[in-house]
Amino acid sequence: MTKRRSRGDGGLHWDDKRQRWIATVSLGYDGRGKRIVKRGSGRTKTEAKAKLKEVIRDYEDGLAIAPSGYTVKHAVDDWLAYGLAGLDRATVAKYTTLCRRHIIPPLGARKLRDLTADEVDKWLADKAKALSTSTLQVIRSCLNRAVKRAMVRDKVKRNVVELCSVPTGQEGRPSKALTLAQAEAVLDAAAETPLHAYIVLSLLTGGRTEELRPLTWDHVDLEGAPDADPPIPPHIAVWRSVRASGDTKTRKSRRTLALPARCVEALAEQRESQDWQREKAGEQWSEKGLVFTSAVGTELDAANVRRAYRRVLVAVDGLDPAHWTPRELRHSFVSLLSDNGVPLEEISRLVGHSSTAVTEKVYRKQIRPVIQTGAVTMDRIFEDGEDR
Repeated sequence: MTKRRSRGDGGLHWDDKRQRWIATVSLGYDGRGKRIVKRGSGRTKTEAKAKLKEVIRDYEDGLAIAPSGYTVKHAVDDWLAYGLAGLDRATVAKYTTLCRRHIIPPLGARKLRDLTADEVDKWLADKAKALSTSTLQVIRSCLNRAVKRAMVRDKVKRNVVELCSVPTGQEGRPSKALTLAQAEAVLDAAAETPLHAYIVLSLLTGGRTEELRPLTWDHVDLEGAPDADPPIPPHIAVWRSVRASGDTKTRKSRRTLALPARCVEALAEQRESQDWQREKAGEQWSEKGLVFTSAVGTELDAANVRRAYRRVLVAVDGLDPAHWTPRELRHSFVSLLSDNGVPLEEISRLVGHSSTAVTEKVYRKQIRPVIQTGAVTMDRIFEDGEDR
């Protein structure tokens, strides 16, 4: 005769209310003398038993059991809400937009603990049909960090995203540089416009837009010290950026740049124009000491500069405003210097890169690394030989 199982030892029964099989097992008693009972449910007996085994395994591993309804969307939302503290607002906005557009719609409803590496691979492959490789890297990183955050909070046992590599995506927007003739045309078109001094300074010094927008007059010296030993030319101190910390992008980005004569002239005109704007705005003017401002003295944002720049390009033949951005003034600075034989090391110092490797990687289409020493020397050697 089969011995009856003791009460609390566990079992398998049908729950009419839930319309599911419930498997239970007793795992002893806790410190307060209360019986520890674990349960697993499923539509079939086999499914319920399998779920119970998983619960027991998690319990023995010391893991908390994640809520069964915790989804990828929950993990991503939690990461966006609590995992980005201290980052720049623009960075947070960028990550939020990418997550809302590319992660949550296709994967958000999936239960996090049921997410598989195959599903992540398929998601990345689908996104690779429309996104650039760099964008794929960012969205994969966002999902990876969200799942990793959930894992350390015992919401999921492992991070399957780390098992997946980023496929090759579409070609990104290629960087471009103005030719000398195009640069001259842009400077001419910018004359008498509110963005004239900004364009001149960006094109002739290579300053980043994030460095020029917060530039203040106390970091501009339009006279220099010609009688000093050695003489000090007119210059700007690139010591700040629009980043949340106010620091420049890298330590070497903090630099002092001599001003070409055309920049000195444009900045002098900008100061006079700003005095007139200040008087016109009256009490509405917000004095912040900025070189480049709105009509009421506030700092320009990237969209302000982009729109104003494209209005300038409308007057330039052969340039489609929709295909050019202010950052390409910096690319043009690098290109013009390289075309005129300035060494890569010097260009790297001027644009504030941490190393020449960064300059070559970012501006590889603008740098002309044609090493002529060997050819010139051999021409001279063999010319000498013919004379013998």
